[in-house]
Amino acid sequence: MTVRVVTYHQQVLDTLASHGLVPTPETSPQQLRDALRDLYKYEIRRLRDRLIAGEFPKQDYAGLVVGLRRRYWLLSVPTELWTVSGSRSTDPGVR
Repeated sequence: MTVRVVTYHQQVLDTLASHGLVPTPETSPQQLRDALRDLYKYEIRRLRDRLIAGEFPKQDYAGLVVGLRRRYWLLSVPTELWTVSGSRSTDPGVR
C-alpha cells in the first residue's frame, strides 16, 4: 500500500487553520479543497439568509460577498500550488 505524504506551504496551512482545518501529511489537497468549499457554501448561504431576514440592507450584500470571497481566497488557487514540490509517496511496508 502506498501512502502519499504531502507537505503544504505554510501560508496554505495558516489559511486552512483560520477556517478550522488542520491537515495531516496524508490529507490530500482535494479533500481539503472540498472541505473548504463546503465551508464557503455554508457561509454564503448563511449570508443570503441574513439578507432575506433583513439583517442588513440589500446594497451591502455585494460588499459582504466580496469580503467572504477574500476570506476564502485559497479556493481560487489550484491545489497543485498548495504543496511544496517534492511531496512524495511512501510504502509503509518498506523501510
